[in-house]
Amino acid sequence: MFGYLGVDVGSVSTNIVLLDEDEKICDSLYIRTQGQPINAVQKGLKYIRERIPKGMEVGGIGTTGSGRYLASIIVGADSVKNEITSHAVAASSLVPGVQTVLEIGGQDSKIIILRNGVVADFAMNTVCAAGTGSFLDQQASRLNIAIEDFGNIALKSGNSVRIAGRCSVFAESDMIHKQQMGHNLPDILAGLCDALVRNYLNNVGKGKEILAPVVFQGGVAANIGIKKAFEKELGLEVVIPKNYDVMGAVGAAILAKDAVRQTGTTFFKGFEIAEEKFQASSFECKDCPNLCEVIEIQGGEKLLARWNDKCGKWSNAIAEKKKIS
Repeated sequence: MFGYLGVDVGSVSTNIVLLDEDEKICDSLYIRTQGQPINAVQKGLKYIRERIPKGMEVGGIGTTGSGRYLASIIVGADSVKNEITSHAVAASSLVPGVQTVLEIGGQDSKIIILRNGVVADFAMNTVCAAGTGSFLDQQASRLNIAIEDFGNIALKSGNSVRIAGRCSVFAESDMIHKQQMGHNLPDILAGLCDALVRNYLNNVGKGKEILAPVVFQGGVAANIGIKKAFEKELGLEVVIPKNYDVMGAVGAAILAKDAVRQTGTTFFKGFEIAEEKFQASSFECKDCPNLCEVIEIQGGEKLLARWNDKCGKWSNAIAEKKKIS
């Protein structure tokens, strides 16, 4: 019996899932990256190793997220795909026929348009923090409420207030102003949910044809207030998958399974890598005007990989050395 691992390494969280041969989730893990992606991946693998079903072997592993290349080198990935592809694959698997994916994470947000099971269009926002999980965390902390209670409090609103949501700085100052005017907390939170959804649709979703079924995933999907605001603005039902917070990892695992099916073997290095010592560093290549920041990773005394050089001088040299050896 084989299982398939998906690893999604982001700036805020690192997510790992274990799927069985029928692509059902056996286990999942959502942990904070805390600026240490290598440690987060190793911690996640230790967790999965202790909980893997008896008799199950890892038949493949895939990586995604902003740290997918780094993670792929550590684990020996069979598939390395971007977040758009991974989230689209996961949504299509769990919600057949999905046509729109709304994804809001800790630091960024994206929209994916699917038609007939294929990605037809997408957009990402990695510049403005308004509407992301980190911004909502900040506001919950400032208002002295648990982020888990944010959405439920917003649903108690009888009359949401209008809040400027185009910028996180303006949104916060407008919230403070509304508080000073005497508006109650539920109305302010509901107004913030409405503002953040408007901001998302006017920026990330601008010009996109949003059709049902609509799937909402990413950490912010836990906020029921944001879900209701989307439904009100779109006039459509919004579906939140059970494993909304680890969908990127689910997609990575499915893609790994597909990759292994083609190659007939897995490159997974085994759970022993959870105990290895890895070190990542970088240097600036001055051989041309590009001045690429080349990233390299070492395992013990061995140089495992280099990447991020536009011409391939450094990364290709490592790859060729591996072929020869």
